[in-house]
Amino acid sequence: MNVTATAAVVSKPSSVEGWLRALEMTKTIASDPARLLPVVIDELADRLGSAPALLSGRERLSFRQLAERSNRYARWALQRGLRKGEVVGLLMPNRPEYLAVWLGIIRIGGVVALLNTGLRGGSLAHCINLVAPRQVIVAAELLDAFEGARPHLATAAEVWLHGAAPDSRWPRIDQEIDLLPGEPLDEAECRPLVLTDRALLIYTSGTTGLPKAAIVNHQRLLTWSFWFAGMMDTHPEDRMYNCLPMYHSVGGVVATGAVLVRGGAVVIAERFSARRFWDDVTRWDCTLFQYIGELCRYLVHAPPHPLERAHRLRLCCGNGLRANVWRAFEERFAIPRILEFYAATEGNVTLFNCEGKRGAIGRVPAFLAHRSPIALVRHDLATGEPLRDRLGRCERCQSDEAGEAIGRISVDAPDGRTGFDGYTDASATGRKILRDVFEAGDAWFRTGDLMRRDDAGYFYFVDRIGDTFRWKGENVSASEVTDTIAAFPGVTDVSVYGVVIPGADGRAGMASLVGLDQAQLPALRDHLIRHLPAYARPLFLRLAGAIETTGTFKHRTSDLVRTGYDPSGTTDPLYCDDPHRRAYVRLDRALHDRILGGCMRW
Repeated sequence: MNVTATAAVVSKPSSVEGWLRALEMTKTIASDPARLLPVVIDELADRLGSAPALLSGRERLSFRQLAERSNRYARWALQRGLRKGEVVGLLMPNRPEYLAVWLGIIRIGGVVALLNTGLRGGSLAHCINLVAPRQVIVAAELLDAFEGARPHLATAAEVWLHGAAPDSRWPRIDQEIDLLPGEPLDEAECRPLVLTDRALLIYTSGTTGLPKAAIVNHQRLLTWSFWFAGMMDTHPEDRMYNCLPMYHSVGGVVATGAVLVRGGAVVIAERFSARRFWDDVTRWDCTLFQYIGELCRYLVHAPPHPLERAHRLRLCCGNGLRANVWRAFEERFAIPRILEFYAATEGNVTLFNCEGKRGAIGRVPAFLAHRSPIALVRHDLATGEPLRDRLGRCERCQSDEAGEAIGRISVDAPDGRTGFDGYTDASATGRKILRDVFEAGDAWFRTGDLMRRDDAGYFYFVDRIGDTFRWKGENVSASEVTDTIAAFPGVTDVSVYGVVIPGADGRAGMASLVGLDQAQLPALRDHLIRHLPAYARPLFLRLAGAIETTGTFKHRTSDLVRTGYDPSGTTDPLYCDDPHRRAYVRLDRALHDRILGGCMRW
């Protein structure tokens, strides 16, 4: 490493500067309830005009073009009679047009559901049915995925195709909006909207069950954008490299909004590629990168690239970066600064690691403790609920003791920072609220995450609670995978859980199932490919004669997790999804040792 790069890595900013900037940039949001994100984009368009806003290999939008494009979508929604609060589903890959679509629809009071482009069949249909949209906009390249979900739909939504597709019977929305004017909406076209109105529905698996649609209001959009702009200290000269899915809150709002509101540009990649990453970052002259930890791990394990230290990245912001990967990523690629954070789309618990302390997900500085009431409470792994004392109150964790992170819900906070808007499903909302925690009548948001806090106040992620585990940067619902496997002919029982692979972030999927033999595994694998996104397909299978249950007929998943894919722990046949052979292969001691040695790559 050269001297300049070394100095850049070890130089750390003041631990206070980012917090003060974020506070300054968000302090006036609540005082102007009619100034929404689309309004901010209009202001930027007037001021910056032809300056680049959103860039990609397939299209580019200046600030003026972004505002005009969003105005056309707003007028399309008005023409279709979309009323305030009604939902439009959006199924589209990463591209600049994506942001223009939902900015336009929310500016006239519509609500946009950002559909996961990796879902198929019943899973995709579930997400659409959950929000009952009036219209669904489908990109041409995802038409087959949508058609596979149509037999399961319970909604009669209008379908609009974006782009050309052979033999499609759906109208083309891209052709429709090209006929509409792009100038600012006049007074008659505008609808009175305030910060507390709904804007987006973003899906999250949480810790239990199928995906839920989290409610994101206009205030949250602005707060995310300006708070992260302050934390990253974004400027007009910045270019953010964003290869995260735009149907997620980070890839779709944080990575874009934090740069746009300060006049910078966002480079949008359709997907992450370790092979192309450094070519893209240098070609587009990017200064920022929005990561998830798994992407950093891929880059660290990738072969040397001639441009991996020729970039102008000044900061990488994201979450899930493990301490061992952190050091290698920072030093190998001469990354000047890493800003790790913790947050949830629907939650009120947010942590930032401004000091670059490796392995920590963040802390709350003393001068902001009153604004961010966070606690760790002791958790009963057997019941999945917090432990209570003899008076029925939750017990706070001691230093370095793992417990569930919770955030106090207050509807009185003027900027809504500690509120919880919940989901479209009221029962799902209720399950995320913990009541009578430390005193009668108080309410706290359950993150579903186990953390520990050290004596210096830094928080560290420990694990997720419930049947959801994280793999490839995505939350995998064990119940959804279970239902998919159970639908395969011959399966009589199945249990799905996550297992640790040395050197990999999160937990890989494993399924113990009853009723199949080795000859049926190729057909099962094809079934899983048709019905599940790649990150949700189990890497390991255990063909069991039976699955042990508790007295209440629940699977003893903890025993299965403990045994995992170790062939010495069971006489049941074990199989591994070999990425090279593209088949489930018998997992013997030799293959198990290769996995433990980090020789397998998924």
